[in-house]
Amino acid sequence: MLELMLSAAFPGARLLHHEPLPDGHRNTNYKLQIDRLAVPVVLRIYQHEAWLCRKELDLLQLLRPSVPVPEVIYAAPEGIDDSLPFLLMSFIDGVSFRQLRRAGETDAIAQAAFSAGETLAAIGRTSFSKPGWLGPGLSVIAPLLEGDDPIPRFIDQCLASGPAQLRLTANLRARIHSLIWSQAPALADAARQSRLVHGDFHKRNLLVHQLHGRWKVAGVLDWEFSISSSPLTDIGNFLRNEPASFPLAEPHFSAGFLHAGGTLPEDWRRQSQLIDLTAICELLSRTDLPTHITSELLQVLQAT
Repeated sequence: MLELMLSAAFPGARLLHHEPLPDGHRNTNYKLQIDRLAVPVVLRIYQHEAWLCRKELDLLQLLRPSVPVPEVIYAAPEGIDDSLPFLLMSFIDGVSFRQLRRAGETDAIAQAAFSAGETLAAIGRTSFSKPGWLGPGLSVIAPLLEGDDPIPRFIDQCLASGPAQLRLTANLRARIHSLIWSQAPALADAARQSRLVHGDFHKRNLLVHQLHGRWKVAGVLDWEFSISSSPLTDIGNFLRNEPASFPLAEPHFSAGFLHAGGTLPEDWRRQSQLIDLTAICELLSRTDLPTHITSELLQVLQAT
């Protein structure tokens, strides 16, 4: 099947080597080496909703001039010969921000975090007519949640789920409910924003490399969760595990964001934490969440 997909872009090419790439949770990514090219390519196969391939293709083509994203070499949003939809893209050489952070070199982390902030500001320059879920053609196909106060109501829905009730004590669920509704007016302003949001601006989806002596973002991967909303959503995700007692990415990340034209409300850090509760509570409402991730998310919830 890999050879069939490869031949659509490079007829007659010979597949020399293939290996799965890590961190793909919903779709499968392969690094391929062929006889026609000196550099490898990436094959991304869409195993869930087929329309996500078209959505990511549209986003990559839109952002390529202004944001470091992979170059699309060949696209088959409908698949070929009964295959799953797929994209063939350039391979971006680098390490994930998560790997760089684990190495613990503070100067390198500061430089990469500043570049990540600049990159997020560039992403947010794309705007839409209204907030909501993005579909093919980059149209907003539905609101994130119908009605007023979507963020507090969505979190309440997650807290009421069976898995969340098993993982969170009644006291903690009540504290989250009280906290999020006490901030409903400020969150309503954020929910009305309609900027491009990556939706999974996590350290594993940011590849970084050293260029001219400085660490910079080399590529932003995995755009399938992108929505129209507030950039604070991505900020909260990126800074989710940033320890208050020993910060590494901050204040460099927010400085890069402001330097590149991004804007932040006065209480941006707290708002981003509260908005990030939507992602955390949604994860905790899933039945198939690994135990180590559950423990990590519960720590973040307690800290928030």
